[in-house]
This record gives sequence, structure tokens and C-alpha cells, in this order.
Amino acid sequence: MASPAPAPLDDLDLKVLHALQIDGRAPFSRIAAVLGVSDQTVARRYRRLHHTANLRVLGMTDENLLGRQSWIVRLHCLPDGAEQLAEALAKRPDTLYVVLISGGTEIVCGMKPRSRKERDELLFDRLQRTRQIVTVSAHCLLHLFYGGRLGRRSKPTVLTPEQEAGLQPPAPVLSDAPLPLDAADEALLAVLRRDGRSTLTELQKATGLSEARVKRKVEALRSAGVLYFDVQYDRGPLGQAVSAMLWLTVAPRALAEVGRALASHPEVNFTSAITGQANVVASADFRSPDALYTYLSAKIGALDGIHAVESAFILRQVKQLTYEPGR
Repeated sequence: MASPAPAPLDDLDLKVLHALQIDGRAPFSRIAAVLGVSDQTVARRYRRLHHTANLRVLGMTDENLLGRQSWIVRLHCLPDGAEQLAEALAKRPDTLYVVLISGGTEIVCGMKPRSRKERDELLFDRLQRTRQIVTVSAHCLLHLFYGGRLGRRSKPTVLTPEQEAGLQPPAPVLSDAPLPLDAADEALLAVLRRDGRSTLTELQKATGLSEARVKRKVEALRSAGVLYFDVQYDRGPLGQAVSAMLWLTVAPRALAEVGRALASHPEVNFTSAITGQANVVASADFRSPDALYTYLSAKIGALDGIHAVESAFILRQVKQLTYEPGR
């Protein structure tokens, strides 16, 4: 017998979700105090969201602040090779996400090579020699308008401004110089990438440091802006059944204005200026294909400076930010 469908998310579920988007490591006690419920209620709703919407809190790094570049790579593949290649790319530690689009013959993946050597080996050697790939185009992220460290804090939400203020972590103090990481930092970040709410005891075990030093390291990485917490979840339970990628060709004079406009749209969950003829990329979520049509014709069509737009449905998310074989 099939399992019953989970109940739709209610107002408190959405408030807990929004609270975690503001601070993914906020203690349940602080979230409870802001929402006016008990700690146990927040913990139960967190578990419910994990089950119903596949909610996960992930510790992410801002690669720019580590002196590294982030890339979006588009791979056009032979019809019988895309899925197998996508699965192989998903297992690589330097891929952030991997999606199948355009009838299942195109792969788009976010990549974070740790060095120029790793980048060149991947883009100019491994991918070029892969039999299933017809064409490769790589686009460096130049300027993030929305997503990552800048994500989900300026859109219409279910919390009041006072509640948001009660959960907002201190703003990071960014430096122009890349922040060096030691072995303990790398071990700590590896654990938080799998589970951003890992306990101090779990982080202590992974690093071999005292609990007090682990706590200071987490705070130092957050205050420098290197470490931030992203919330990953399925959009279906929220009525967003369709996801799409948009590639916009924008006049240089209009780049900043178009980027800010996209960042303000509730549908958009990521947008950045990139290298290439299509110089702005965005991903967005919609209720239906008709909602995507309305968005393109009404909101995108109203923006000045856009010369062309390419849109494609995301058919399958092969990797979402992290990958753990066997899970």
C-alpha cells in the first residue's frame, strides 16, 4: 500500500522555514522565542520539514573570499550519454550542483575548482576528451546579485520585520585579502557542508579541537563571510512545481539594473553576472509552465536593456549542493 501523501505545509511550517533561511544555525530555542512557541514545537516542525520537503541546512563557503573562482559549465551531450555523465559529475567534490535540462541532452553544473590547475585540467582536458560531450561552454561568475550569501533575505516573507531582526546573525566584515584556511578549518567545513546544524561535539570530533576553539572557529569563519548557511528543500510542497534556468543577453549599461531587478523578483532564487555572450544567468521557480510564460512576457519583457532570453526547464536535479554516495 502506498504511503499517504504528507499534509501541506501550514503557516508555522513556513515561519520555521523562513527562520532557518535567515540563520540556518539558529538554536531552536531562539527560533521558538521569536515565533512565540515552544522549543519542542520548533524541533517537531524541523523534523516534519525534513520529511515533507527534504529540508537540509548546509554550511557553504564564499569561494571569492577564499581567492577562488566559481563557474557554471554547460555541456551539450549525445542523447544516450547525459544521465550517466551527470551522475559522474555529481560524485566530483568540485561540483556544487548538477542539473539536466533541454530534453535531457544538456547538463548544467556549478563548479568550484580549488586552483587554476584543477580548473584547467577539468575544462581543457577531462571534459574535452569525454566521448558523450558534444560542446562545452564555461562561464565564470562575475558578480552575484542574489543567492549564496546574499540569498533569501529581501523577498516577501511570512515573518514580520521584528521577527526577522530577532533572528538576523551579525553582518560579516569582508576583507579584500583571501582568508587562508588551516587543516582544522577544512575539516570543520567538510562536516558543515553535509549538515550545517552539526553539533559542536561533532565538529570537535572531526577537528580534534576543544569545543571552545571549534565555536570560535565557526564564529570567525561566519564573521569573515567565508561560511554561510543555505537551506535546501523541495519546492513542490510550496506549490512551485516548475524550475527553470534563464540565460539573458543584456546591454553592458543595463547589467546592474537588470541584475537588481531579477534579485527582487520572488520567483528568482539565484542570479549572477557571468562571462559569455549571455552575460546574466538566473534560476527561478514557478507554479506551472503558464506562470513561466507570464513571468517572461510581463516581468522580463518590461526590463530595458535585455537583447535576448533563453529559457529551459530543469528536468532533474542530479546533485543539490552536496553529494554523499550511497544516500
